[in-house]
Amino acid sequence: MNKAFTSHADEWTEAIATVQKRYDREYRNEAFDLPAEVESMPLFREWVSHTLSSKIASPFWELAQFQKNQRCLDIGCGVSFLIYPWRDWDVFFYGQEISFVAKEALNSRGSQLNSKLFKGVQHGAAHQLGYENGFFDRIIATGFSCYYPIEYWKLVLREVKRLLKPNGMLIFDAIAPDLEFAENWAILETYLGAEVFLTPLSEITELVQSMSGKITAKKDGLLFCMYRVQW
Repeated sequence: MNKAFTSHADEWTEAIATVQKRYDREYRNEAFDLPAEVESMPLFREWVSHTLSSKIASPFWELAQFQKNQRCLDIGCGVSFLIYPWRDWDVFFYGQEISFVAKEALNSRGSQLNSKLFKGVQHGAAHQLGYENGFFDRIIATGFSCYYPIEYWKLVLREVKRLLKPNGMLIFDAIAPDLEFAENWAILETYLGAEVFLTPLSEITELVQSMSGKITAKKDGLLFCMYRVQW
C-alpha cells in the first residue's frame, strides 16, 4: 500500500523519528530516566499508573457519526483496534502508525479479534498516506498533532482531504495551550523525549479554513480540543 516513512528523506524525518522512539519505548514498557522533580509531578504518577492516557484521550466516536460498513483510517492509531469497540460500530478499520511496536502488536492481534473489520496497519507518517483518492468515509487523527508545528499539519490536511469521500469527515484534535494542564503535560512529554508545540487554537482553525475545510463540530476535553472537519 505505502512505503514506510523512513524511505522518504524529507525535512520531517528527524521529528517523526523522535516521536516514534518515544512511543516505541512506552509500548515496550521501557524505563524512562527522569529528574526527581518530574517524577514528583502528579501528572507523572498518573502516567506511570496508565490512567493518564484514558483521561486525556479524545472520544472521537462522539463526533464521527459512524455508519455500518464505512471505511475509517485511524492515523496515529496506536493500539486503537484493541481498546475501542470497533465491532460495535461495524466500521472497517485501517490504521497508520509510526511506532513499530504498536503496529506489530495491532497487526498480530487485530485479525484475531475481527478478521472482517480489521484491514491492517501501515507503518508510516501522517503526511504520507498511500491510499487512493476518495477511499475513506472517516479519518481519525487524534493525540499527536501537538508534536509537530502547524506547517506540518498543512501537509497532513492536504492528504486527508485527498483521501476523504464527498461528505466524508475528519476528526482530529489539538492541544488547548491556555490550560495549566497543557503546560505540565508538555513538560512531562519533553522529558519523555518528544517536544510539544503549544500552538494557539486560533491558528489551527485558521489553517482548516484556509484549506477550504469547514469545522462542523467541536468538543473540549481536559487537554485536547477535538474538531470535526468536512470539505
